[in-house]
Amino acid sequence: MKKRGYPLLGLAVVLAACGSPTDHRGKTPLVEVDGNFLYAEDVKPLMPVGLSKKDSTTFMDNYLRNWVEDRLLYEKAESNVPDMERIEELVQSYRRSLIMHSYQQNLVAQELTDELSEADLRDFYEKNRTLFKTDETLLKGLFIKVPLTAKDLSRIRRWYRQKDEKSIDHLEKYSLGHAADYQYFYDRWMPASAILGKLPQKFKDAESYLRRNRDVELKDTAYYYFLHVDELLQRGEVKPFEAARDEVKSALGTLRQADFMRKVRTDLYQRAVDNDEIKYYYNKDQ
Repeated sequence: MKKRGYPLLGLAVVLAACGSPTDHRGKTPLVEVDGNFLYAEDVKPLMPVGLSKKDSTTFMDNYLRNWVEDRLLYEKAESNVPDMERIEELVQSYRRSLIMHSYQQNLVAQELTDELSEADLRDFYEKNRTLFKTDETLLKGLFIKVPLTAKDLSRIRRWYRQKDEKSIDHLEKYSLGHAADYQYFYDRWMPASAILGKLPQKFKDAESYLRRNRDVELKDTAYYYFLHVDELLQRGEVKPFEAARDEVKSALGTLRQADFMRKVRTDLYQRAVDNDEIKYYYNKDQ
């Protein structure tokens, strides 16, 4: 049996054979268990792209079988779990939490439309610098990897150590036609692990090594590796603002949202008090 282009199902599709016809609201039923239907439109988005006809059939058979077993197990459990009242309480509590969370998200999106200014971010950073410490070594500098047969090695050795515009320009032009890898990161902080992972040698204490060796030249059987460390930020040090900016923005945004929702809750409570909508039956003196 085929349904809207779906492969022949290995499971029988059970449709209501008696009583009033079910209104499927334009959907294509695949299987029914005790009045609960699974529809093709719900399964189709879950099917992996590019499956063969045979694999599509297998996927559909397995999905329907699992769905049927889940429904049967749920119905069996529903009639045999002794503490259904407690479960319903938990379901209602979770439902309330979801509704409140959705409402808060929508409210925040509508009300907190002002972008955080650069001044706000910097002010928050300066007042909370100790919150933004590095959990790994960070570097600024330059890395280039060239074949052992590369020309102008003496110039590369001179250029990669220099930060002046002319040397950088030479290296960038050279890298286009000769370098196997080139990384310019004078303008941003990079995790030391990401850069050192490009080198053929592994270091027991990379941070200590880089503090002593700002210019690194290594080679293996195929390549030369040149690394210049212009700045180094040790693990546990406070990140400069530019390195911590995204974290600062996230932290300040979260704080503003919390302050805003605290005000919303306080206002709702005060309005209810003013309108005499709250009745306490708890007597703290008893």
